[in-house]
Amino acid sequence: MSEGHSPAAGPARLNTSVAHNARVWNYWIGGKDNYEVDQRVGEHVAGMFPVIRAVARADRDFLGRAVRYLAAERGVRQFLDVGTGLPTVDNTHEIAQRVAPDSRIVYVDNDPIVLVHARSLLTSSPEGVTDYIDADVHDAEAIVRGAAGTLDLDRPVAVMMLGILNFVLDVDEARDIVRRIMAAVPSGSFLVLTHPTFDAEVGGEGNIAAMEFWNANATPPIVARGRADIAGFLDGLEPVEPGLVPCSQWRAEPDGAAVPQFGAVAVKP
Repeated sequence: MSEGHSPAAGPARLNTSVAHNARVWNYWIGGKDNYEVDQRVGEHVAGMFPVIRAVARADRDFLGRAVRYLAAERGVRQFLDVGTGLPTVDNTHEIAQRVAPDSRIVYVDNDPIVLVHARSLLTSSPEGVTDYIDADVHDAEAIVRGAAGTLDLDRPVAVMMLGILNFVLDVDEARDIVRRIMAAVPSGSFLVLTHPTFDAEVGGEGNIAAMEFWNANATPPIVARGRADIAGFLDGLEPVEPGLVPCSQWRAEPDGAAVPQFGAVAVKP
């Protein structure tokens, strides 16, 4: 499984009778924006794949480290967060503006429950800007067009795609989405990525059965991928050290346990 984002195509409709990834993920990280159906499915998945809660925490911690690195060490002042998910503690804009108050952040999602909570995201330091656009991950052009209303696309942008490409079931389509969005931002921009894996070397084999259960009992459908396919999203970019690794180990404490969720930050040359 992966971060609580919902890129399902079509008109956004709030359905509280079926478990939804944004709400289940919120449940796993201790949030309160979920329903009984989400809790039931979340508990079942966690019973099948106990590491999922550690994955959820690791993905969130990776976001914090990556944004702080980009804002503090690379001077990034613009962030495009695709697949926002439900707001929780330390969202992208809060982390970035803590380092650089003039940072500008655009959140992208089309999940109806995220829309309900969008007002919580639309906060900003006086010096910076935080905006939210309703767009589908499958529509790269709409994302770029909407982001251009707030961000200067002639200046570097950090494109955040944490736990979102796993909802694009066709790997070639997912790669094309990344290419089109990264083509719209200039040299010196970054791609920040996490993605679940079924690779046994990082404990991902349990993802297969857990995702089969998920796809039969919840929405939207999801897919895990092997390291080679995930690495393909970085084609044409230069990974920042340590490259593509379990997100729990990216610029983290050296004794951090691996989780079956790869993470990377890469720069556009």
